[in-house]
Amino acid sequence: MYKNILLATLTLLVFIGSLSAQDIIMKKNNDLIKCKIREIGLDEIKYNLPEYSADVLFSIDKDKIIKIIFENGQEMEFQKEMTNPENYLDNKKNVLKIDFLSPLTGNTTFAYERSLRPGRSVEATLGIIGLGVDAGDRNPGGVFTRFGYKFIKDPDFYLRGIRYAHILKGSYLKPEIAVGFFNHDTWMYRDYSSSYYEESRESVFSGTIQLVIGKQWIVDNAFAVDFFGGIGYGFTTDESYSPYHYGYSVMDESFPMAFSAGLKIGYLFK
Repeated sequence: MYKNILLATLTLLVFIGSLSAQDIIMKKNNDLIKCKIREIGLDEIKYNLPEYSADVLFSIDKDKIIKIIFENGQEMEFQKEMTNPENYLDNKKNVLKIDFLSPLTGNTTFAYERSLRPGRSVEATLGIIGLGVDAGDRNPGGVFTRFGYKFIKDPDFYLRGIRYAHILKGSYLKPEIAVGFFNHDTWMYRDYSSSYYEESRESVFSGTIQLVIGKQWIVDNAFAVDFFGGIGYGFTTDESYSPYHYGYSVMDESFPMAFSAGLKIGYLFK
């Protein structure tokens, strides 16, 4: 008899202990859900709440969860699938580009872009002034450089399994700074009635801060096509020179704006 009572007591204690043991869901807004996890699916977690019948099943989107703390102390962390780096392991994350039309405007421009994480990348640009068509016959020579940080646009809505088609593909917004320095030929007539003139070299230093908007397409994880345009503020030490300063255009002091545009094509690599 005593053995039966002892067994019943132990069974009751185990049952009560199982009721009190709980898993904890930690949400991104720091709320805690004390529950019993029933299923971890592709997109959601299903669970029971102690105050409801075990037949009532609740669910929560995995993208709203930081982690689960199980009753035995083990933890399972979750990351938003859209920005989970593991979804892009097969994507090449570096691209070397050339501004396709730049040689026609008196320079040859190269750019290097590297993905930092889904939705973010950095891009550095080097332009060699004088390596291109010299339409103004000014024999320019120099360099300019640009540096920008890309914010690649997320989709407007999310569906099951959605992710970037490629980690470097999509519309983007890029704050960018640029500086350039070059020399060019200049001519000065000795007097208005004379056809004789003196030739010399002048130096020009310029810079801009721009907000660049563009879109980049990735073809077969191998090739990139990047179309962009930018607007911002700029300065130059020689306002008599053409507004085009190789890589960007700079207006004069009365309207110190800067503009840029281009079409870059590139090759991706690991």
